[in-house]
Amino acid sequence: MSKRVLVVDDEKLIVKGIRFSLEQDGMAVDCAYDGEEALQLAKEHNYDIILLDVMLPKLTGFEVCQQIREFSDVPVVMLTAKGDDMDKILGLEYGADDYITKPFNILEVKARIKAIMRRTNGKENSGKTSRIIESKDMKLDCEGRRVYVKGKEINLTAKEFEVLELLMLNQNKVYSRENLLKIVWGSDYPGDVRTVDVHIRRLREKIETNPSEPKYVHTKWGVGYYYA
Repeated sequence: MSKRVLVVDDEKLIVKGIRFSLEQDGMAVDCAYDGEEALQLAKEHNYDIILLDVMLPKLTGFEVCQQIREFSDVPVVMLTAKGDDMDKILGLEYGADDYITKPFNILEVKARIKAIMRRTNGKENSGKTSRIIESKDMKLDCEGRRVYVKGKEINLTAKEFEVLELLMLNQNKVYSRENLLKIVWGSDYPGDVRTVDVHIRRLREKIETNPSEPKYVHTKWGVGYYYA
């Protein structure tokens, strides 16, 4: 079954080029040219990945990504014409999984898409055996990729779930930021360890009663993060 991709950019020539190249690889591609259209398509269809430009009419890419995260953990790759690090980090703050800076080589885009899909498929295949992890008042459904704290379901992004799953499966083991980046994002991910810090902070904001005094995900100062 072919993978389904949503490409969102208000520059129609860019969309046309990406669409043509991905369709050559057998992918099904939908296109949107503004934020509202992108959000509507994301609600109506199940995509394997979304390529989302930052600067869009009606709703910005950041706003679209943030709203998508309210109902889906589909991998989102931000496309940005700005090379500023704050833009990249801001994209991750809103729930993006990766970013690509314009101008880009279409081969780089395709390689990044395939790497993310490989990791996503690997997680799905490894989760075929039903597995529930329970610790304190937290329950992690690895197959359904759902998290419950005190019986209440918590909506996590794909990467937030993967970080939590790794830490819960290896309780009390301290992972450096570099190791977490390599394991969860892959060795081909171009970002740096600040990506890990952003996701840990967002994760704590969702699962901890008091994020500044975490009960689940702890920091080993100068070393890394662990679940206890």
